[in-house]
Amino acid sequence: MTDTNKTSGKKRVLSGVKPTGKAHLGNYLGAMRNHVTMQDEYDSFIFIADLHSLTTVKEPHVLRELILDIALDYLALGLNPDKTVFFRQSDVHEHAELTWILNCLTPMSMLELAHAYKDAKAKGDREINVGLFDYPVLMAVDILMYKPDIVPVGKDQKQHVEIARDLAGKFNRLYGEVFKLPKPYIPEEVAVVIGTDGQKMSKSYGNTIEIFAPEKQLKKQIMGVVTDSTPLEEPKDPLKDNVYKLYSYFATEEEKNSLAEKYRAGGFGYGDAKKLLLAKVLEHFKPFREKREELKNNMDYVHEVLRKGAEKARITASAVKKEVFEAVGLNI
Repeated sequence: MTDTNKTSGKKRVLSGVKPTGKAHLGNYLGAMRNHVTMQDEYDSFIFIADLHSLTTVKEPHVLRELILDIALDYLALGLNPDKTVFFRQSDVHEHAELTWILNCLTPMSMLELAHAYKDAKAKGDREINVGLFDYPVLMAVDILMYKPDIVPVGKDQKQHVEIARDLAGKFNRLYGEVFKLPKPYIPEEVAVVIGTDGQKMSKSYGNTIEIFAPEKQLKKQIMGVVTDSTPLEEPKDPLKDNVYKLYSYFATEEEKNSLAEKYRAGGFGYGDAKKLLLAKVLEHFKPFREKREELKNNMDYVHEVLRKGAEKARITASAVKKEVFEAVGLNI
């Protein structure tokens, strides 16, 4: 079976998103927006990494909801299933099968240096599961099985692409050239999107601004962005302010300059800046929010998109599995 998904002359891009919470500005600016814009230039594979989410999400009904939420989010933001192979990881059993094969090549010492495991250990987590420890190997399979040229990731995920490259190189040296060595793609301007507390925006920190939250909830999140204690009448430095940084992601140069002047002139409070940020976020996401509401009323379509996406993904995955099985001697 050959990879009939490959479009002649185009490089391939692949990325996965773990359904562990509501999509936020960090997800959108750091990954989701790029996934949508890149689908015209690349052979695009985007998957919902539901197997990965099992390391933390233990309630079946919650997981089902999160999976459908992220599917709705992507389709609302403009991911086109005619241009992108969009699927659930768990619908393609080759992900789990090839993980065992790469497990048999992966040194324990490599996984002991992986960020997620090290962080959990540093926090004194006594119930670190094998899935969390083995997470980088499954992620390596996620990447290598589709032979992408580039993998869009945040800075904190770069290590996983490096692990995938290391394992691909080791496999190729032992068994012959099967896997392509992918390159991470990290847009510098949004490599780290700050959260409401000034740290990196992350669901685990509880500092997110959710892109599809109800307007009342979105307002509460934005009004909660941490600022300094400079009095209203005093001049302020926009480049040191979290609200201005978030506003800058969506504003034109003229709008950014106008707001910066208000900061520096004094007599302009952070509350006013937050109102401008809220208006800008609502303006930017208005068409996507409307599209998402339409999709919620047609869930049969969403399920069909994922089903067809899995069928397309398995064409590639089964072809690579055949290569791997032949290389290691499992096909006789």
